[in-house]
Amino acid sequence: MGEILTKAACFVAIIGLGYGLRRRGFFKEEDFHVLSRIVLKITLPAAIVSNFAGMDLRPSMLLLTVLGLGGGVVMLLAGAVVTAGRSREERAFFMLNMSGYNIGNFTMPFAQGFLGPIGVVTTSLFDAGNAFICLGGAYSVASMVKNGSGRISLLPIAKTLIRSVPFDAYVLMTVLSLAHLSLPGPVVSFAEIISGANAFMAMLMIGVGFKISGDRSQKGKIIKILSVRYGISALMAGALYLFLPIQTEYRQALAILCFSPIASAAPAFTADLKSDFGLASAINSISIVISIVLITGTLLILL
Repeated sequence: MGEILTKAACFVAIIGLGYGLRRRGFFKEEDFHVLSRIVLKITLPAAIVSNFAGMDLRPSMLLLTVLGLGGGVVMLLAGAVVTAGRSREERAFFMLNMSGYNIGNFTMPFAQGFLGPIGVVTTSLFDAGNAFICLGGAYSVASMVKNGSGRISLLPIAKTLIRSVPFDAYVLMTVLSLAHLSLPGPVVSFAEIISGANAFMAMLMIGVGFKISGDRSQKGKIIKILSVRYGISALMAGALYLFLPIQTEYRQALAILCFSPIASAAPAFTADLKSDFGLASAINSISIVISIVLITGTLLILL
């Protein structure tokens, strides 16, 4: 348990480092966009390749991918429901910043350290489904809500997903795993080196983008988004652990995954949407702290 607390404290410290360096002028506000491009296009895809390398999947295990997708859809719909009647801009912001799970940057180390091989496989497959939402799907839907009539078209979503480097990496690695094929060793080794920087870059990006005013309406949005998200997460974790007819090890991993923080890509996509990425980063940062507490508590209960 000391290892969990140490790792969690390190994540929080990196966020604080990014925030402190920006406050002292080492980073400028616009540097957030540079860091977000590095994470989305380089370090996160490398982490995906590294985590999937050597994994031998069975088609039946893709149910876990469906659960990852379903969890993201539930959060996306919840964002739409709680902002019914609000402006298109606010609805888009809530939908984008309530959906998706930060798994590759945050939850995977917990799975590796405490849940063993089954936990890693479960986490990876769940994250593959989650990728449909957090690496382009939620952004596509939020863009249509903000800029259009709110009607959903699959073509823009498909185009956004195809242009998403992390999503392309998930598709490639899933197909290779199902076909019992693997990338050349040097390619995997190269990806492993880069993936080692992923957690640091993602946390640093969040810290650099952290910005929140004393505006009461912003505080209200933070409380509303996080309370609804984690309330739903608790219900989902309980339902999956108690009622899903699969091995206990899989159910333990799914319960942990439900308490993952908001997707680390959400602030970057919020910036692309020309919305309040500072507020998005604040929500993201606070969700990490909440998830540290909840995942630690869940591990204590289930293990």
